Amino acid sequence: MKITQIPMLPFLGLIKLWQKFIAPGLAPRCKYYPSCSHYTFEAIKKYNIIGIFLGAWRIIRCNPFSHGGVDYVPETLKIGRFSLGNVKITEGAR
Repeated sequence: MKITQIPMLPFLGLIKLWQKFIAPGLAPRCKYYPSCSHYTFEAIKKYNIIGIFLGAWRIIRCNPFSHGGVDYVPETLKIGRFSLGNVKITEGAR
């Protein structure tokens, strides 16, 4: 665990509490795979504070009017000129 991930531990703990104690008592409702809580957990682990915003955007998209489907946390995240995540450099990119 990186030191930058320590402030995110309360959010990850809340998600785990939701998954263990609250979500099992509710009917399956998420239209996406992985579920919104799993998506948000992975997004926070990968992108820290930005992961919270990714998770919030995913929850907003999970509504009765969406089609749902498979939606994983992106490997790389581009915000303007900046990229976050695993950047792969190919041979022709030099």
